[in-house]
Amino acid sequence: MINRILIVDDDATFRSEFKEYFEEYGVSEAPSGEEALKILGKPNEIDLVILDVRMSGMSGIEVLSRIRKLIPNVRIIILTGYSSKDVAVEALRGQADDYIEKPLDIDATKKIIEKFMGTKRGQPNMDAIDMKEKIERVKNFLQRNALKKVSLNDAAQTVYLSPKYLSRVFKEYVGMGFHDYKSKLKIEEAKELLIKTGYNINQITEKLGYANPESFIRQFEKVIKLTPTGFRNKIKTKSKKRKK
Repeated sequence: MINRILIVDDDATFRSEFKEYFEEYGVSEAPSGEEALKILGKPNEIDLVILDVRMSGMSGIEVLSRIRKLIPNVRIIILTGYSSKDVAVEALRGQADDYIEKPLDIDATKKIIEKFMGTKRGQPNMDAIDMKEKIERVKNFLQRNALKKVSLNDAAQTVYLSPKYLSRVFKEYVGMGFHDYKSKLKIEEAKELLIKTGYNINQITEKLGYANPESFIRQFEKVIKLTPTGFRNKIKTKSKKRKK
């Protein structure tokens, strides 16, 4: 099953009941913040994280902060069993999208989930999806996991194809090989980091998962025809000219 919601709670009974109530979305679970971070650190298709505030080990607020750094765009709903508006406010200040109180009001919780996820998604029927749609799904998977180490096998599993077959049809539909497309996405991410952050080359190299700065610089120059530093300087020069 392709999981869309990650429920993070140290209460196994609660997690089990949650999966039962919301099985149409596809739910995976983590018994701790540490385990949630491991799951989210790997290639995934999770759209929404539902995170308990009070857990043994790492607190929900701390996990929230780490998830935001790891995946800035994922939706996060905080769970609180203490009817504490202060906890909810703290969570929202920490960039949670909403909060839910325990015990769950199932109808109200469904409305909140649908607000962030739209219509029910559940497990897709891959037999009913044509190859063009499957390739678009793979492209979307690569885009949302551009900063992670994604293998051909990871991508193939999302559309239930063999890696060898996906490699062949991907090139037919996209016009470039799987690995070339993945490299292209990384370079686009690199451009964004060079334009919008102050990260140095070593930091960008690490963030994008290149083996070393030399590999990153070589790949960037091959695609953009400028070194990363040259590209950043060019953007800065253009920005100064526009301000004059």
